[in-house]
Amino acid sequence: MSLPALPRRYHAASIWLLYAIGFVPAAWTFYLGATGQLIGNPVKIFEHLLGEWALRFLILTLMISPLRDLAGINWLRYRRALGLLAFWYVAMHFLAYMILDKRLAVDVIFEDITKRWFITIGMAALVMLIPLALTSNRFSIRRLGPAWSKLHRLIYPVAALGALHFCLAVKVIGPEQLIYAGLVAVLIGWRLVRPKYMEWKRSIGHAKGRTREASGL
Repeated sequence: MSLPALPRRYHAASIWLLYAIGFVPAAWTFYLGATGQLIGNPVKIFEHLLGEWALRFLILTLMISPLRDLAGINWLRYRRALGLLAFWYVAMHFLAYMILDKRLAVDVIFEDITKRWFITIGMAALVMLIPLALTSNRFSIRRLGPAWSKLHRLIYPVAALGALHFCLAVKVIGPEQLIYAGLVAVLIGWRLVRPKYMEWKRSIGHAKGRTREASGL
């Protein structure tokens, strides 16, 4: 049973709606923090929320292909938006750390990046995301050709680094960290077995086609 298809004329509007909804958690939490409605350390709460949503959007980006391959749900049009939302949340996460948390103390920031492993890993993920964000447009797809697909496979190590960063950022790894890390591991695993699965799926389709031809249907 497949989901009803969205009329083509609504595709662009639905993508912009996704962007609008995607930024709601950041805007709402920033508002709560700015108005003194967050209990505890509002800067840390805001910073951690941005990082967690970045990881969520990375996972959602990676889920687009398996959903199409395994369930026939084609949401490919939303993959670019989800990937860009992940990038902006990672960038905001780093800016919140750099400006709100460390107050632009460059020496402290540099020391953190070089000596605290989870920050080093998070920084590496951000650096790897930058070329993906810059080339997430039709011009770059045409310009780079087959190299574009190879470049954008970096999303998988980025997601792995993001999950590792999230696990190492806490003193005790709990169920939440394990769930995110597990999802990323499964999605990376799917990427590795996908070629074999698609080959098997095509062979099944060809076999069914030959059976229909033989039966005269």
